[in-house]
Amino acid sequence: MRKLQIEDAEVMRIAIQQEIGRSEESRYDHRLHGLLLVTAGQSCRQVAELFGEDGTTVQRWVRRFELGGLEALREGERPGRPRTLEGVQWRKLQSDLRKSPRDFGLAATLWDGPVLSEHLRRRYRVELGVRQCQRLFRRMGFRLRKPRPQIAPADPLKIAAVKKTPPSGSKGRP
Repeated sequence: MRKLQIEDAEVMRIAIQQEIGRSEESRYDHRLHGLLLVTAGQSCRQVAELFGEDGTTVQRWVRRFELGGLEALREGERPGRPRTLEGVQWRKLQSDLRKSPRDFGLAATLWDGPVLSEHLRRRYRVELGVRQCQRLFRRMGFRLRKPRPQIAPADPLKIAAVKKTPPSGSKGRP
């Protein structure tokens, strides 16, 4: 039987690794496969090279498994900054964003990062930077819409006065 090869193997490898990282379940399965190879006699370093992981990552999987069994390989709570808006505030903010900023005493006509930051500070007493406010928009499913500039219509009489070519239908200059 001939050896099968995947075209653009390196690109596909990156795509597969990204797909594994997308869900908790696939990351859990990835760790299980790594441990399966370790139990089959592969070293942590060999498994790490094969999986595109760091050697200490595979060692950590093995230690977690030895201490807590299969359940220890599942995703746990990830540390991080606690949310600044509670569930009720989050829903109120979503409702606020469906209204005009002027309804809340802000000078702007459209919501953007700086306007949302000011609104959060005034109404909810929450200090968030502009970039974080832009992330909030994305998480809520909103996107920035800028109005298209309107060009003032030209005055036809003024155009005719400065136009060098004769209007259509006439026979040259008088």
